[in-house]
Amino acid sequence: MPTDYRRTAEAVSRLTRTQYRVTQEDETEPAFRNRYWDNKDAGIYVDVVSGEPLFASTDKYDSQSGWPSFTVPIDPANVVMKQDREYGMVRTEVRSANGDSHLGHVFDDGPAEAGGLRYCVNSAALRFIAANDLENEGYGDFRTLFMNEEATR
Repeated sequence: MPTDYRRTAEAVSRLTRTQYRVTQEDETEPAFRNRYWDNKDAGIYVDVVSGEPLFASTDKYDSQSGWPSFTVPIDPANVVMKQDREYGMVRTEVRSANGDSHLGHVFDDGPAEAGGLRYCVNSAALRFIAANDLENEGYGDFRTLFMNEEATR
């Protein structure tokens, strides 16, 4: 499993224009017109720049916001929160810890039964790895997140 998660010039050079603007320039992609807002497949979401594991489909829910929303990160150490005072409001920005990619924002209007948080994340900051591909992609340790889903099929 990869463990050297970091931002490299090579990784940044491979980003699409949208991915670059979101992750490197802190922009936001359009709601409902992004890749993962309605993805229901089992798997994990990693930082498109560093590859560090960020969120799991098991913690994803439909917030009706038009962006992928999660209740909790896979590993809180991989997510950094910063105060964001842009646009005349105070919000909490979410960034990847090692890649320093802008991911989105966290809000306190998530499902109460899951802790009350909503990590509202730009699809452009993420790469999805399907549960069946975790081993081949070097994220085999995360297969355990989906063992119960496989048992119920």
